[in-house]
Amino acid sequence: MSAKPAIRRIAHLDMDAFYASVELLRYPQLKGLPVVIGGGRRRLDEALAEQYAGLPTHEIPVDAFPRLKDYVGRGVITTATYAARAFGVGSAMGLLKAARLAPQAILLPVDFEEVRKYSRQFKAIIRDIAPLVEDRGVDEVYIDFTDVPGGQREGGRVMARLIQKSIHEATGLTCSIGVAPNKLIAKMASEFNKPNGISVLYPEDVQTRIWPLPVRKINGIGPKAEVKLHKLYLMTIGDIAAQPRDWLVDNFGKSYGAWMHDAAWGRDDRPVVTESEPVSMSRETTFDRDLHAVHDKAELGAVFTRLCEQVAADLQRKGYVGKTIGVKLRYTDFRIVTRDQTLPVPTADAKAIRHTAGLCLKRVDLGRRFRLLGVRVGSLVRLEDMANQAAGPANPEQAAIKIIATTDQLF
Repeated sequence: MSAKPAIRRIAHLDMDAFYASVELLRYPQLKGLPVVIGGGRRRLDEALAEQYAGLPTHEIPVDAFPRLKDYVGRGVITTATYAARAFGVGSAMGLLKAARLAPQAILLPVDFEEVRKYSRQFKAIIRDIAPLVEDRGVDEVYIDFTDVPGGQREGGRVMARLIQKSIHEATGLTCSIGVAPNKLIAKMASEFNKPNGISVLYPEDVQTRIWPLPVRKINGIGPKAEVKLHKLYLMTIGDIAAQPRDWLVDNFGKSYGAWMHDAAWGRDDRPVVTESEPVSMSRETTFDRDLHAVHDKAELGAVFTRLCEQVAADLQRKGYVGKTIGVKLRYTDFRIVTRDQTLPVPTADAKAIRHTAGLCLKRVDLGRRFRLLGVRVGSLVRLEDMANQAAGPANPEQAAIKIIATTDQLF
């Protein structure tokens, strides 16, 4: 008699407010307070140490830390504590906008070296318990529990508890884990009980737990698709699941429409890939109206800067730098053009990305109106790999190409 095949159990582990949590290990007096991580790197530790010489870091008064209301610049948020998120601030939001929402929030810079150290540590702990791990950046992974001894117990909950406990005991950090039949549902499940929660889902839970969720909860449905879905009166994942596959194909295209139908029904056969690396990271936006490089220069300049800052924040958050900077435009006739330029040294610096992307824009026809603008960084390498190379810089600021613009910016 053959053994019963194991039920597929895939976990998505997401560290809770990772960058902020790493800072709170150093400054535990800030726990429970609204703290935002982002902006340019400052010598905060040295300044506080000088001001409060001889005082342990955990005894530095809370009033000594900088506040978001005093920030000057155009940086973006890397992450925020849950107390700060209650004010509506979050990752990739501009710090000036965040300052209007939470002016009294404490602002701390990212300590990339410390973040990388804890990232390597928690992933090593996971691999010692369950070796099949797909790295999805600095603070999240997929794990295949299916054939791991004990991975089937309580649907994977026992294994998830062991991993949570092991990470917390070794680092003091917490994580949230979703366990499900596949990666798609596991990622959604990991958000159900944040922070420090575990959610276990089975195929029969799709209709009761997944269908009531907003359409954006499907990883792969972005803001533009959400707008179109809402115009079609599809507000929840269940609304999508209720539509015939052919209808979704007619409205969203053969590939995307079919994928959307499968996703709404919780179908996802993607394996956990242990050596996967992203090829590029990008940000783009479609305008409410067609814009012109001359007549709408101020508006385009603000959008262009924000896209570059968001891409830089994405790279830094996931621990990558890249050498190839590119732009993408879609004209009013829907024709798409792209241009890119390769730098001698990889970067994750927003100013370097914006300058190089601006040079790319000089090589496209800006005499016509366009409806979409995008910025892309490719030829990615891991930041920790750069740090391990003798000639390589150790953080995004050092990796940035220091470019002095000798020509006027387009916008």
